[in-house]
Amino acid sequence: MNTIRTYLVAMVVATFTLFSFLAALNGYQSSIEETQRLMDTQLENISAILLLNNGTLQQELPASSFDTNLSFQLWQGETLITRSSLAPETIIKPLEEGFNYANFSGYRWRTLIKKGDGYRWAVVAERSDLRYILAEKVALESVTPLFLWLPLSAILVWLLVGIGMRPLRELSQQINLKRSDNLNPIIYDNPPQELVQLIDSTNSLLARLNASFEREKHFSSHAAHELRTPLSVIKVHLHNLAEDLAKDHQGLAHANAGIDRMHRLIEQILDLNRTHPDIIEANFKAIDLHKLVKQVTASAWPQFSARNQSLSLNGETVFIMGDEYMLETLLENLLNNANKYTPIDGEIEVSVTRTNGKARLQVADSGLGIPVEKRNHVFERFYRANSEKNSEATGSGLGLAIVKHIAQLHDATINLNHSRFPSGLLITIDFPLNEESPQ
Repeated sequence: MNTIRTYLVAMVVATFTLFSFLAALNGYQSSIEETQRLMDTQLENISAILLLNNGTLQQELPASSFDTNLSFQLWQGETLITRSSLAPETIIKPLEEGFNYANFSGYRWRTLIKKGDGYRWAVVAERSDLRYILAEKVALESVTPLFLWLPLSAILVWLLVGIGMRPLRELSQQINLKRSDNLNPIIYDNPPQELVQLIDSTNSLLARLNASFEREKHFSSHAAHELRTPLSVIKVHLHNLAEDLAKDHQGLAHANAGIDRMHRLIEQILDLNRTHPDIIEANFKAIDLHKLVKQVTASAWPQFSARNQSLSLNGETVFIMGDEYMLETLLENLLNNANKYTPIDGEIEVSVTRTNGKARLQVADSGLGIPVEKRNHVFERFYRANSEKNSEATGSGLGLAIVKHIAQLHDATINLNHSRFPSGLLITIDFPLNEESPQ
């Protein structure tokens, strides 16, 4: 996983491991040298003891009397006074004082030759291989704990880095808990110096976003309101003009239809503006969704009847929390969409049910339907999926955009599928249930 915590721990542990290795290597070498020095001191002590001998030692001492890694000779001039059982009868090394190395009895030996009073010489030897084995054992015992502590050190570093990154996690959690409509600045008391710039940059971005959304909201509201006045004036002039023209005048009918379409567009723009969360949240209340759908379908019946379309409603009483006006707007847009894109003599079926712990609203029609590849785009503003197939259907392309926006404000999910009819569209919206209301 690519995380800052993992990266920091890896870098710290790698650095600690590197320096531990260098320290261990240096300690190993120092331990070897110190052990060798101590063993050389031991050889000096043994040689001193031998030189103090007054001649009572046997000429050849049994092997059991000395460690098998030690060997010695005591010479008086060129005469061998005594030796250990492992030492040869000939001189091990020419009699020159100091440390050196010699080979005998199948091993390599560390030797020390020391001169006493007169012509007395002590030759002491210790097996080199055993010396290094012992020295290495001492050195490893001194550095091994350092490597054994590395895993524990890594765990400790992981915990400490986690504690150090707690302010970053708290800031991230605070940002994640923000609702999509909450563009207020982030408040963090006494933040670490490293987070100050991040918090300032985030608050600056939120301020710019909030200003942008406010400009868009005010523009939509002002533009829609300003357009209403000239449209009302045009409608008055068309009404006056109708008195001088035939009732079935085609140009007048087209003009009136265009004005109605523009009026509908303005109302939809206003609907998008009204659905701002700050405006509608306070109006949420328990609503019988089936009862509300029944009222809206009854009001919309004349437009379906005019196209000889069959409109049916079935389902059960289901309560949800929501804004009644917004839900009416959602239902009106769904029904208008079904009415426009369902041919004459077609069928529209509306249902309200309780499904999988949700309040499910479905609108199915026998119209043209929407191709699968276009279903992700129909919720975009001003997008019309079947405008080229159904030239008679007029609209702005805002209807389903408004439906999705209102659904999101009510924490509802919306899906498009093929209807149960041979052709057509099925729109399914699942609302959270209001379990506290009587069912």
